[in-house]
Amino acid sequence: MTAPPARPVAPDHTPVLVGHEELRDALTGLFAGHGIPAARARLAAEALCHGDLTGQDSHGVFNLTRLYLPLLESGRCDPRAEPGTLTDLGACAVVDARRALGLWAAAEAMDDAVARAARHGIGLVSVRGATHFGCAGFHALRAARAGMIGVVASNCGGQRIARPPGGAVAMLGTNPLSVAAPALDAHPFLLDMSTTVAPTGRVRVAARRGLPVPAGWLEDAAGAPVTDPHAFDRGEAFLRWLGGTAETGVHKGYGLGIAVELLAAVVSGAAVGPAPDALDGDGRPHGSDDDIGFLLLAIAPEVLRPGADLAATTRSLFGTLVACPPVPGGEPVRYPGWWEAERAAERRLHGIPLPPHLHAELTALGLLGGTR
Repeated sequence: MTAPPARPVAPDHTPVLVGHEELRDALTGLFAGHGIPAARARLAAEALCHGDLTGQDSHGVFNLTRLYLPLLESGRCDPRAEPGTLTDLGACAVVDARRALGLWAAAEAMDDAVARAARHGIGLVSVRGATHFGCAGFHALRAARAGMIGVVASNCGGQRIARPPGGAVAMLGTNPLSVAAPALDAHPFLLDMSTTVAPTGRVRVAARRGLPVPAGWLEDAAGAPVTDPHAFDRGEAFLRWLGGTAETGVHKGYGLGIAVELLAAVVSGAAVGPAPDALDGDGRPHGSDDDIGFLLLAIAPEVLRPGADLAATTRSLFGTLVACPPVPGGEPVRYPGWWEAERAAERRLHGIPLPPHLHAELTALGLLGGTR
């Protein structure tokens, strides 16, 4: 008697829990092994883990082999770079990162901005010659934890991903923007956003997981919605700007993208996306994310306005927001950063859930030796 054919076994998509400290320490060792000084290697590891802690998986260790290791191995990033100050006016400075790893270079620049704000009430550090810095919010939070308001903006160097509304050629990057401030205990306010509807990483995470993206994230050359995430890397789809269409306010996201380009690249002297050679493109995403520009801004209201109590003011502001009654049957009202803080606390305690394919990838690199 012939046995019935075996049923195919469905792939196991159960996340693997990895301890936050284990992951951070492994990444620290990896970065140090590529020549990054120990303290900066740890700072870079903390910046990369921030994405996984807060649920921004597209900006966490998912990018290690896709983005950061290729930067280091190709020489586009100098592991021993020492950023140099080009202009120092006390409250503000312009710095050349000299191809340093953006994960730590942006954090150090924000710490510099915080120190300047403590003296002058405002601290601005404008950076050029940089590489990708991970989550903008990681760097903005450094100001919030110092009792200040932090603002971070970054362009994408010479990389062009999104088209101007009505345009046929990609001109700008996703151009992230972040604002952070003290709020309720252990729940700082944190706005961390791309000026496109979604960053490229979220599209690629969906592609890796075999999932469609929501209608509205991508569009084809004619402006029709695209839900196949693979179409983006095939050059058949473009990211849409926040606002979506002319009728729903696409000028807002597009305008914010240009504003970030001005703040991050024009101020610092970094590469800009809408440069004349952008017109030579065939319409699809092109260029490279070299010579990225950052804006790191720290504002200290208590220095600008002696006697001010920022903590009390923001507790009242955000406390009033969360006291807003929800619609019938709705979830409690919260603010940007609340759920990220909740998720980070949970994952610090119980572990970071990594997709099996990503866990296997990190294990193959020798970074992980077990689960938690």
